[in-house]
Amino acid sequence: MTQRTPEFDHLLSGYRRFRETGWNRRLERWRQLRDGQEPQVMVIACSDSRVDPAQIFDVDPGEIFVVRNVAAMVPPFETTPGHHGVSAALEFAVQVLKVKEVVVMGHGMCGGCKAALTHSLKGTAPGDGGFVTDWISLLDDVREEVVAKHGIDGRDAEQAMELAGVRQSIANLRTFPFVSRKEAQGELRLRGAFFAISDGVLHVLDEASGDFAPVT
Repeated sequence: MTQRTPEFDHLLSGYRRFRETGWNRRLERWRQLRDGQEPQVMVIACSDSRVDPAQIFDVDPGEIFVVRNVAAMVPPFETTPGHHGVSAALEFAVQVLKVKEVVVMGHGMCGGCKAALTHSLKGTAPGDGGFVTDWISLLDDVREEVVAKHGIDGRDAEQAMELAGVRQSIANLRTFPFVSRKEAQGELRLRGAFFAISDGVLHVLDEASGDFAPVT
């Protein structure tokens, strides 16, 4: 018999609430979704437990296609052997689901961005931080500029890296031929966003200026 834990019991309690308030009250919506999905937006967000895109954007089931990973990063297009999870999800969203927008959403107090900034996990073995180190090396190119302007300590430096990560992921999105082609044809739009955990305010990137402006 599987031993129950307080943590899992907490999840089961949430499931029961979902059945009462999420499933039964939205039964017609779930019936619409049982044969397929047609989300118009893909959101690439961080795995951080504090930044759930569905909660932040207050959307119904089936409205957004979400991929979450450490630091909300998008790797550049590459065809080397390996398991390309983000690339596979992007391909499915753009080519099969035909989403109209891809939103990269970074956030404040991001542990992955802080580790990339400070190199705190450098030299660690896989299982002890090495997997994270390899992943956040995607930020190495923007790190030099951030460090030159802000150093490696303090909230200003951390936020600069968090915002730079969003810009870098958008640049990497454009290395995918099917993304750049659809963007050029007006069939796909790329957006950057930043959610500040400290005050709950969402900021959206203006690519023309490179600045993030709060949503009012």
